[in-house]
Formats: sequence, structure tokens, C-alpha cells
Amino acid sequence: MATFALAVLLPGPLAAGATLRPVVTLTAPVVRLSDLWDDAGPDAAKVLGPGPGPGGRIVVEAAQLAAIARQFHVDWHPTSSADRSVLDRAGRPLRREDALAALREALIGAGAGADCEIELAGFAPPLVPPEVKAQTLVEQLDYDSTTGRFAALLAVEAEGMNPVHLRLSGHADEFTTLPVATRRLGAGTVLQPEDLRMGRVRTSSVKGEVVQSAGQAVGMALGSPVLAGQPLPLAGLAHPPMIEKGALVTLVLEGAGIALSAQGVALESGSEGARIQVLN
Repeated sequence: MATFALAVLLPGPLAAGATLRPVVTLTAPVVRLSDLWDDAGPDAAKVLGPGPGPGGRIVVEAAQLAAIARQFHVDWHPTSSADRSVLDRAGRPLRREDALAALREALIGAGAGADCEIELAGFAPPLVPPEVKAQTLVEQLDYDSTTGRFAALLAVEAEGMNPVHLRLSGHADEFTTLPVATRRLGAGTVLQPEDLRMGRVRTSSVKGEVVQSAGQAVGMALGSPVLAGQPLPLAGLAHPPMIEKGALVTLVLEGAGIALSAQGVALESGSEGARIQVLN
């Protein structure tokens, strides 16, 4: 409950028939005489003191109301000690987008990627006046570029409210665009254009060298399975075998003035240029 510090004014004309307003929603950061009574007289616009913050409340009890009425010559007297006026100040939660915009600007300044995705842990927005735009600014920032974790102090200011400071923490994930599998691909799959699409991948999840363009992968065979949405390890690609294990092959021996050929069976698969064992 708050009280008003009132200045002593010279007597003025008495306002007749003032009606107490028991519940009032304030739209300004101050309390005026007209917020307490209808027909408060010539001093109705007089500022009595600061109002509550956004989402706050002031309760003016009968004794204080009577004192204010006498001070400002309002024709009103309490009918009982239960008379009161409840003054509520409207408020709205700070938009999450406003906090994220300030965080993104600060994180980029600290070296984070411009397209990083920010995750906030337990964001509890303060209330701000609904009729004005709140200004947000990161005053302190601790950012670990290796892990992406951050801790920040966010200042929130708006006309008609005292500045609010909010501690925030979370994680900033950096992304890169790479070819990824459109479905689960098994080992030995010879990659076709429809097996790949461009997708956003967390930089922290990319291990080792991976395929950077579809042209590096199409026509190559996978050495190990790849899950849908995952990038393709460059070291796991190989040219598809020209000879499959168990296939019939022709053995050719050529020398000076002689050429011999015979049938054989491939004991292992092999791609172009590879050496494999063959059974005659």
C-alpha cells in the first residue's frame, strides 16, 4: 500500500457532489485527483503522486481519502471505514522477441554467427506499460564461443516505469547449410540427387570433414549408414565397385608376342583402379 506526499495548497472553491471511484485502472504513471473521484472539481487534473509500476496496485483507505478530500476541497466524506479506492496500473509482459533482439545484437558483437539460434532458460518477462514501446539493452554479457553458452544482464526501460534489470542465461547455436540425407541411407548406397537436400545443421554437431556440395557425393557409395537429416562424412565415401564379389571376370595376361585369357571369379568387390583377389 502506498501513500501520497501532498503539497499544501491554498483553499479553492468546493466541488459539489463528488463520487468516489472504488476501482480504477490507471493509464498514466501518476495518480490524479480525478482518478479518485468523479466531479472532483477545478483541481481534478492535479497530480497527487506517482502511480504504481506496470501491473502494480495502490489501495487508498478511507482515512487517507478523507485527508485528500479536505486538502483539495472535494465535497466528499467517507460513509464508513470500509471506503477505499483501488488503483491498478495496466501492464503487459515484455515480448520475448524484444529480449532476443537485444541478445542477438550483443552475441554477434561478441563473435557469434549472425544466423545463430538463441535458446533462453526460464525466461520470466517483466511487466511494461502497454501503451509504450519498451527499450531493451544488454549491459553485461559472458559468452563462451566454444560451447555457445551465455549469461547476460538485460536492462528494460520504458516511459512511465523505473528501469528493470533481468538476468538471462541460455545457449546460442550456430548453424551452417550442408547437403544432408533425405532418408536413412544404408552402407553401400550409391548416392543419387534425390538422396540429398540442403539443410541447416548445428555447427557443433559436425564432426570431421563432411560433404560441402551435392557434386562431391552424387555417384559415390556410402561406407557406413547415414541417418535422415544428417550430413555425409567425406571419408566415408568411395567410388562404387565395378566388380562385385562372386562375379565372373576375364583374366588377361599380355606379354611380348603372347596374349592369354582365362575365366575367373572375383573373391572381393573392387572399384576402378583397385587390386582384388581372383580365383582361376
